[in-house]
Amino acid sequence: MTKNIPLNVLDLVHISEGQTVKEALDQALESAQQLDKLGFKRLWFAEHHNSIYTASMATSNLIGLAAQKTERIRVGSGGIMLPNHSPLQVAESFGTLAQLFPDRIDLGLGRAPGTDAQTAQLITRSGSDPQSFADSIHDLTGWFSDEGLGHSVPVTSNVGTGTNIPIWVLGSSVNGASIAGQLGLPYSIATHFTPDNYREKIDLYRSAFKPDAPTAQIEEPYVMASINVVVAPTDEEAQKIWTTAQQILMDMQTGKQRLLQPPVDPEELGTAEERALMESMFSLKAVGSPETVRKRLEEFAEDSGADELIVATYVYDPEDQKRSMEMLADLWF
Repeated sequence: MTKNIPLNVLDLVHISEGQTVKEALDQALESAQQLDKLGFKRLWFAEHHNSIYTASMATSNLIGLAAQKTERIRVGSGGIMLPNHSPLQVAESFGTLAQLFPDRIDLGLGRAPGTDAQTAQLITRSGSDPQSFADSIHDLTGWFSDEGLGHSVPVTSNVGTGTNIPIWVLGSSVNGASIAGQLGLPYSIATHFTPDNYREKIDLYRSAFKPDAPTAQIEEPYVMASINVVVAPTDEEAQKIWTTAQQILMDMQTGKQRLLQPPVDPEELGTAEERALMESMFSLKAVGSPETVRKRLEEFAEDSGADELIVATYVYDPEDQKRSMEMLADLWF
């Protein structure tokens, strides 16, 4: 039986072979409108740099455009990679968004650069160590508070004052889980690409949770877990569509940069050893017919104890993407 916990979508704004960047961006905004109508709770945009197959770089811009074209769905960052930004500028950007779209903006924050080391040097603005990360979040909670002042310096973001934007800590490691708990904030765990020991990380977050932390926004632990999803009429068709995601993994292993590739016959995709490695890296997935996906999502929700789920979908054909989301909504809501 479906737990009926909220279901959300993570969008990296993928660019498929034969598609322009503008077409990918337009498609992402069309998808936002579809998700809004279908009943998904949140749409989050990721932040990646120096990648030719994603157009999700200027995350706050995408959030504003998507919020403008939708009516109900919450739109946020999954996430803003905080070391890449001045915390005050984050407060100003998201404060502006929250003023324009009240009670619809989420701020998910991560410590990773979302890129390679060389590119990170070009954009790094603040520290990525746990203490610097925590200090920046402390300032952000101050800028979003009714007083509107940073905690480290008596400076105001002005537009952020009184918005009280919900802040989430994103993480894929035990450090991220511990930081989220100690800050008393909701935790979004990146299980869609780091599935190893996810139950231990969630347990650590819950045990480390401090509702009385100066940064705390919630009274009890709250977890969102991510999973890869592709829904199609049959298991066989979904598995073939899924080979686009597997090709991304193969490219990552070889250092190759390509746009999203068309699906191929699963048996033609690399060697048996390469396929086994891809399965281990993307092992947390619900790929198949509606009944297959429903059962897998229910199992994952039960096993993780998550309060919400967020899905990542890597699909070459925009029509397959739209159909997958329609079928996902039908089976869950």
